[in-house]
Order: sequence, then C-alpha cells, then structure tokens
Amino acid sequence: MASIVVENVVTEFPIYGSQAGFRKALFHKAVGGLIRRGGVGDRRLAVRALEDISLRLEHGDHIGIIGHNGAGKSTLLRVLAGIYEPSQGTVVIAGRVSPLFNTAPGLDMDDTGYENIVTCGLFLGMTRDEIARKTPEIERFAELGDYLALPVRTYSTGMMVRLGFAIATSIDPEILLLDEGLGAGDARFAESARRRVEALIERSSILVLSSHSDELVRSMCNRAILLDHGRIVAQGSTEDVIERYREMNARADVEAAARPLEMACPS
Repeated sequence: MASIVVENVVTEFPIYGSQAGFRKALFHKAVGGLIRRGGVGDRRLAVRALEDISLRLEHGDHIGIIGHNGAGKSTLLRVLAGIYEPSQGTVVIAGRVSPLFNTAPGLDMDDTGYENIVTCGLFLGMTRDEIARKTPEIERFAELGDYLALPVRTYSTGMMVRLGFAIATSIDPEILLLDEGLGAGDARFAESARRRVEALIERSSILVLSSHSDELVRSMCNRAILLDHGRIVAQGSTEDVIERYREMNARADVEAAARPLEMACPS
C-alpha cells in the first residue's frame, strides 16, 4: 500500500559570498524563504525554503499544495521526488513515485519519436516491456503518424508537446507528483488532454498537486495544505484551506494598501 510520511523536514539552500545587509534583503525579497545565518562566528547565509514540515498521506489521498510564489510548493514536491534531500527531518515513502513536472521528460532532439518513447519512458521509470506495451496507445494519442519515424528536431513546438505529453501521461503511478504547469498544447488537443490527465490521476494511489488554481485543487483533490514562507499554516479539507488562503491574501492586500499612507504620514 502506497504511503508518504514526512516528519519535521527542513530544507535549506546555502548562499555563498552574500554577507552584506543589502544582499540579505535582496535575497529575502527574491526567494520568499527565510534567510538564516549560521552560529556564532559563522558568516554563511542560507535560505530556509521549508520549515518543520510534517504530513502523512495514504492510499486515496489527493492533496493540493497552495500558497503564494516562493511559499515552498515546488521545493516540497522536489523533496518528495528525491531531487532535494532534507537538511533535517525524514521522508519515508512506500510505493513508486512518478514526478510529472513538465511535458518534455528527457526528449532528445536528434532521436526519432519512437526512440524518444523508449528513452523518455525509461526516464519516467517504466520497464522496456511496459514501454513496448504502451507504444501503440502513445502513437494513437499523439496523432503524429509517420513523423514518429523522424528526428524530433523536425517537429513543430506543438508536435513536441503532443509527443512529450503522450509519453508523460502513459505512466501507471502509485504516487503521482503533479505540477499545474503541465501543459497540453493547442485548444483542439486540450479537451482530450484534460481527460487523459483525469484518467492518470484515477490510476494513482496518492496524488500531490502543486497549484495556484482554486478550481484545479477543488476538482482534483480531497485535501489541501497551505504553505507560507516554507511552513504549513493550514491543512484539512480543500474548501477550508482555500478559504484560509483567501483570508490571508485579503489581509495582505489591506496591509499593502496601507503602506503608502504610513509613509506619507509618519508618526
């Protein structure tokens, strides 16, 4: 049975050669995480992108990660994918993880479409037998016909998107990590692509979706977490967490509107 257990995870990225106060302030504005200095006598700086993250996911959990830009959504996805190693804490995962962050998972421009089906399938964790079994279905969905025998560098951008999307969504994930940036190309292709993503999610045991879209989280998820500067500030039902996010944004808008008045009327 697939599961994810995250306990007290901290993720930091060191900043080298940035000791001045101005640079510290600049980094703080740019990354959204917390800037921390080392211990006494230690002049190193680090961006703390995730702070004390704990969560438990089991079969049937479809969870949306929401929050402002720089809140830590992408970092958390990449920690779960094994791309980033936690600086502190533990991540224990049971089940095959399928990270799906873009529609070009290893495409080689000089290889043919058929060759890319094999290499990209291997990149996504499929076996050669799986790839052989899924190739006819990928052919049908991509609708590229004889172009699959030609080098990908001869394709239009839309054709490359079709091929990459067809390969990326052919996986059978136990744990699916999905970025909302996953695109589907032209409008005619969009509806069939939407149905294909829905079928992909139905085949997964656990879904973790990073999104800015309330509607996407509502349609795909049964739980949600709200990140703010690397911390979980709310978790629970999608509606409750989305409402908390809206309240937080409303407060931020009021505070932002008040700042010019404070500057114009100093005490």
